[in-house]
Amino acid sequence: MKKNFFTLTCLLLLSAFTLQAQTAKVEPTWESIKERGYPEWFNDAKLGIFIHWGLYSVPSWTKKEGYSEWSYKGWRDGKSTAVDFAKKVYGQDFKYEDFRGLFKAELFNPQEWADLFKNSGAKYVVLVSKHHDGYAMWPSKYAPGWNSVETGPKRDIVGELTTAVENDGLKMGLYYSLPEWSNPLHYWEIDPNDSIAKYVDTHMIPQFKELVTKYRPSLIFTDGEWWNSAEQWHARELIAWYYNLVGSEAIVNDRWGGGADYGFKTPEYSAGITMTDRPWAEVRGIGRSFGLNRNEPLENYLTEDDLIHHFATLVANGGGLTLNVGPAGDGQIPLLQQERLLQLGQWLKINGDAIYGTRAYKKHIEEKQIYITRIDSTIDFNWVRNSPDPRIRVDHFTGEWTGYISPNYSEEYTFTAKADDGVRVWIDGKLIIDQWNKQDQTQDGFVQGAQTSATHTSTVKLKKGQKYPIKVEYFEDVQNASIQVKWASKSQAEEVIPYAALYTDNTGNQNGLNATYGSMKTYVAYTQKGNNIYAILLEWQDDQCVLNIDKPADNATISLLGREGNLPWKYENGQLIVDMTPVKFTEIPGRSAWTLKIAQ
Repeated sequence: MKKNFFTLTCLLLLSAFTLQAQTAKVEPTWESIKERGYPEWFNDAKLGIFIHWGLYSVPSWTKKEGYSEWSYKGWRDGKSTAVDFAKKVYGQDFKYEDFRGLFKAELFNPQEWADLFKNSGAKYVVLVSKHHDGYAMWPSKYAPGWNSVETGPKRDIVGELTTAVENDGLKMGLYYSLPEWSNPLHYWEIDPNDSIAKYVDTHMIPQFKELVTKYRPSLIFTDGEWWNSAEQWHARELIAWYYNLVGSEAIVNDRWGGGADYGFKTPEYSAGITMTDRPWAEVRGIGRSFGLNRNEPLENYLTEDDLIHHFATLVANGGGLTLNVGPAGDGQIPLLQQERLLQLGQWLKINGDAIYGTRAYKKHIEEKQIYITRIDSTIDFNWVRNSPDPRIRVDHFTGEWTGYISPNYSEEYTFTAKADDGVRVWIDGKLIIDQWNKQDQTQDGFVQGAQTSATHTSTVKLKKGQKYPIKVEYFEDVQNASIQVKWASKSQAEEVIPYAALYTDNTGNQNGLNATYGSMKTYVAYTQKGNNIYAILLEWQDDQCVLNIDKPADNATISLLGREGNLPWKYENGQLIVDMTPVKFTEIPGRSAWTLKIAQ
């Protein structure tokens, strides 16, 4: 009895100590904030849903690789694809502000949204409460006539969705843009960056506190910080205030201005990162835009396989995914986006044990080199943070173009190559441009506002009508990806080398260039939970599955998630070899990817 009493007392004291540690006041210093750390629920969750929805969702239109939620900037700064489209559809006198009357949200059903997100397997939701245009999705007194209750839907979008999401047992988060393009206190990216103090003190801070106090989100995702320091945004004070208000489950991201170096990391449209000492989740859409962009081609959208493979790789590398949906102005989430979410959810119902609550195994992934070939008409690409083909990863890929070039004049030609990152150009076997270095990169979140390519030139004498061998090599490191090759001469105005001047061989029968793109491809992703190791197979192994990992315990069992029974295995020459022949075709659980559980 005394022993039980002693044990109970110790447990109560430990619980009280833990509670006290979790609820200790966070001081507005980086030391105090970093000492607090991060709540485990985010590390365990792995999957969240991002929602970009606002006035920009009415036209839902921008350039094919653009972000539609950035359309206000085009209206403010002058002509753009989004502005041209809107004036054509709504009239030449139409202004961005007029979308308030068209943003009806008549099909918005917050409970249907929340149920969809839950069925996707997501554990948290992040709604854009205010994007860079300053339009608030709640009744903010700091945005009179510029919020969703006084205009448009006449509804508190943040409040309604928060209630529905939390009723479904998910964590609710809010995105909040620190600056605004539309605020006269400081016109972001027009007024000097250092003139932001009045805007911050009298608008941003009070509005941020209004939002957080009213809805108490479990997660805050700030953005637009890149031109100012954390001190100018009062990041320390706001993060500490938020943590003290909401409590131990609160977490913030890493976009708080220069010098912050805190918050869960948010790589954007990338191949992810590899780190396990700090929480992170890639943010990206199912397509190439966060807000709905009806100008996107179908190939911009992830397939079911693409999405599941990418997600599994992110988790294996120690992170997660905040996957965006972009509803239309009426509140309907496009059916293709809904389908992808449900496909991911079905996969997680079978394989979730290898995802939720896991941590990175000491070996993250297994890769192999792949190449794809095609004929390109010219070398003039701006993939932004995409890749030339869904099979090629968005970072760390290469390109090579070969063929022949034939000029119209016998003159000295100037060749210009502009690339992010490296480019080499050979004409008639001679290396004329050699720039094989990485370019400086931009901050995440600033994808649409910056180009980091470098331009290089060289001159060559050419004869009219002669076909000269041409070879161009390219490599992409991380973030933005682009390449363009031009020529010019005394009689030839500068232009991208045209299709008509390029040939795949010296016969002249086929215009264009032979293109080869290469990258590594992940085919196994590993995770770990306790003593269990999970090998997520991104390619089905018919007879034997060979894993290059340490030998498991002699009594270890290996099973296929979603199938009853264990599989035979052996360990030879530093490889774990699993016999897959007992698995009948009709027993293969699901599609896209399959998980071996190594229990020991």
